[in-house]
Amino acid sequence: MLSFILILGIIILTAVFIQKIRGLTQKLEEAKLEQVRLKEQYRKYDELVSKEDYKQKLDTTIKSQQNEVDNLNNQQKEINSQIKSLEIKLREVEEEDFVQSFGFYESKYDFEGSDFYKLKLDEIRNQQKEMIKNKTAAICGTDWTVDGSKSKGKKLINNFLKLVLRAFNGECDAAVMKVKYNNINSLETRIIKAFETINKLAEANHCEITNNYLQLKLNELYLTHEFQEKKQEEREEQRRIQEQIREEQRALDEIEKAKEEAEREEKRYEQALKKARQEIDRASGSEKEELQRKIEQLTQQLEKAHFDKERAISRAQLTKSGHVYVISNIGSFGENIYKIGMTRRLEPLERVRELGGASVPFPFDVHAMIFSENAPEMENLLHKYFESKRLNKANERKEFFIVSLDEIVLAVQKISEQVKTVEAEIKFTKVAEAAEYRKTLSIRDNKTN
Repeated sequence: MLSFILILGIIILTAVFIQKIRGLTQKLEEAKLEQVRLKEQYRKYDELVSKEDYKQKLDTTIKSQQNEVDNLNNQQKEINSQIKSLEIKLREVEEEDFVQSFGFYESKYDFEGSDFYKLKLDEIRNQQKEMIKNKTAAICGTDWTVDGSKSKGKKLINNFLKLVLRAFNGECDAAVMKVKYNNINSLETRIIKAFETINKLAEANHCEITNNYLQLKLNELYLTHEFQEKKQEEREEQRRIQEQIREEQRALDEIEKAKEEAEREEKRYEQALKKARQEIDRASGSEKEELQRKIEQLTQQLEKAHFDKERAISRAQLTKSGHVYVISNIGSFGENIYKIGMTRRLEPLERVRELGGASVPFPFDVHAMIFSENAPEMENLLHKYFESKRLNKANERKEFFIVSLDEIVLAVQKISEQVKTVEAEIKFTKVAEAAEYRKTLSIRDNKTN
């Protein structure tokens, strides 16, 4: 803000100087007219008035005006010196932090990726350069002369317009550099106020920054804000994809491990069953009965190991199969806030235990663990169903919802008809145990009492 005040000081000094130039120009014109009038009177009243008196009066008037020109030139040098001093200070001063206010920003562009925003930014900045080049960014509505020279007057006005644009561009650049997710509205107001303040100062010389140039600067602010938001979205999406890849790899590793373990168990039981069958042929009486029971037991264990192996193979082949879970954490988030997520882990509770790690003060409680052959679709349908009840409305990747468990049960029943879901596995636990949280409350109450 200090830099803005310094530049405004330069503008005010320049405006004062221009006003003096304009006043002097008018006086010089009046002096020339007076000179012509006196000459005409001299010719008319030549016989009545002394030539020397008129000449002396005329010389005195011209000398007085010349002295004013000299004084004004000295003032110009002094103003130029002040401008240079202010410019040096301007380079050394950093802007004060602008007080930022929160506000809702409605997106004015809807590009798919950050590259599109960057291209549009380049386009708008090029348009700004063209307006400055064509002298349509700031204009002056009057033509006047300095020392009788129109070119000098035009040069002075051009320098004034450059100073005006420098002040405005400095404010806009500072705003664009400071833009964040929470201050777009205050920075928009800041640019508009700078535009109005500078134009009010320039109004005395019939000069102004154009509305078209203001709109380009505002568009640059909007685009920069949305560009940063899109970049953040893309970074979060990349993190989500990477986390999904890691989660799927963990699931595949877990399935492969279960398959290998089932194969080892299958082989062990086959060998044990083969040995028992060989021994039963040589046995008799109670020993034979004991071996028969052992064979039956081994047969069952072999069938289970075979089932586990086939299940692991099937899960590896069905890339979309998994569990949709409904969990809560009343100690961390409060009542009626549920996370609805999905995991492809063979042991889905492992994923829940990970979520309840160091990032939250208490572990999660599981209210439902629903197996589906298309778990991603079921999860997506549930998220859409409760879209209006998201806890975090700014980030759709946060899977928490403000909803009752009864509403979730009803939604699952409706959606399970659209996707392949094992009905027997749709079981809900209505009460959250929240053991550590409730124990913590008890300890607090005891200390209070």
